[in-house]
Amino acid sequence: MRLLLAATGRMGTMIRDQADTPGSARPPTGVSGPRRGTGNGDPSLARTALRRGAKLASLPLGFAGRATLGLGKRIGGAPAEAVTAQMQQRAAEQLFQVLGELKGGAMKFGQALSIFESVLPEDVAAPYRTQLARLQDSAPPMPTSRVNAVLTRELGPGWRAMFTDFEPLPAAAASIGQVHRATWADGRPVAVKVQYPGADEALRSDLRQIARMSRVFAPLAGGMDVRSLVDELTERINEELDYTLEAASQQQAALGFAGSDEFWVPQVLAHTSKVMVSEWMDGQPLSTATGLDEDARNAIALRYVRFLFAGPSTVGLLHADPHPGNFKILPDGRLGVIDFGLVSRLPDGLPAAMGRILRVAQAGNAHEVRDGLRREGFVASEVDAQDLLEYLAPFVEPASVPEFQFNREWMREQFVRVRDPQASGGVAMQLSLPPSYLLIHRVWLGGIAVLSQLEAKAAFGGVLQEYLPGYADQR
Repeated sequence: MRLLLAATGRMGTMIRDQADTPGSARPPTGVSGPRRGTGNGDPSLARTALRRGAKLASLPLGFAGRATLGLGKRIGGAPAEAVTAQMQQRAAEQLFQVLGELKGGAMKFGQALSIFESVLPEDVAAPYRTQLARLQDSAPPMPTSRVNAVLTRELGPGWRAMFTDFEPLPAAAASIGQVHRATWADGRPVAVKVQYPGADEALRSDLRQIARMSRVFAPLAGGMDVRSLVDELTERINEELDYTLEAASQQQAALGFAGSDEFWVPQVLAHTSKVMVSEWMDGQPLSTATGLDEDARNAIALRYVRFLFAGPSTVGLLHADPHPGNFKILPDGRLGVIDFGLVSRLPDGLPAAMGRILRVAQAGNAHEVRDGLRREGFVASEVDAQDLLEYLAPFVEPASVPEFQFNREWMREQFVRVRDPQASGGVAMQLSLPPSYLLIHRVWLGGIAVLSQLEAKAAFGGVLQEYLPGYADQR
């Protein structure tokens, strides 16, 4: 349960129920369902492991070369601060260029880093912030000819008849696919999500390479546990590659939140395993909320938290990829949500034990907290109850006060604290994370990281009171 592992480590995935979901979208007439090709038709993604590996190797090698050059400049009399700033800026530019060009697992790695930049020291994070943020929802596009080939293979040679118009250039391009704007036959604007040919091979190849080079990648990741982060991404591959699973989850959420005045999830109109057509969403990425005034920023941040907790209780789904690129601020003020490639199915909502343990922690009942965590499988060995409560205190506080202010400084303090194996009597080394809580904990910590980036201040305890089972029952 160590925060370091939760924020940047191997949190795994829960096995999702792959049975048909009531209300899930079905391909329309003319769509034969998943067509699984070899995926070797796109040389931009399915290039040899050697060539992709060489590109990835250029990142740490380039970092080392810049360090040598920087030393030379210092010896030559250049100010150390100016040399360091220049090196970090060049490293950030190279990081985006290489990870963005390769897409696949390389870009997934970059996107994962971007969520947790708030835990990095400011002198490390600042040069990377803008570049890493770009990796959340952009990448070089796939050639039009390959888009046509994928759509022909997946939807059939007459796929154009399904749309009254189709934009050949993508509106957005990311790690394993890109999105085209089109108009459905009934006149609705739609988003057509097309998976890159060879995405599966590219994901696995890149992640293997980054794992092998994890130590030399560490300087580019601000000292994070790169190997554990890559292990987590690897475990998620199969779920994210199958749009059939994503379509079922998104449609379930779309129907569950239909009519909501807070949230909107686009309905899925058609899908195969490599293509998904859903309603179009206009809006600004959640990351742009940093430019809003304080009240507006806090309001949208609170709505973001409300969605993360409302999903399990309202539709039985926990959206498990909380980075800002998956959330958009709609013109009418609602929060739009996309990308249901990774979810946890929780038909009974979040575990009631979470609410009960959080409540007794707020009351300062150290022994009850320890006993509750032991019953849930978090404590496998003897641990001092007071040390445990002290260790958890900073993460209990946001729900214990009328309003809590998240910021990067607070997030960095917690990151440094839990990386210390001696903190709170070494409690972190005596805790484990039960499989049933893996994705829940990932969302909890990922959400905190995003709130810290937004520097949000709000009454977060009220969200738990409304949506977290067991929390309102304890007084």
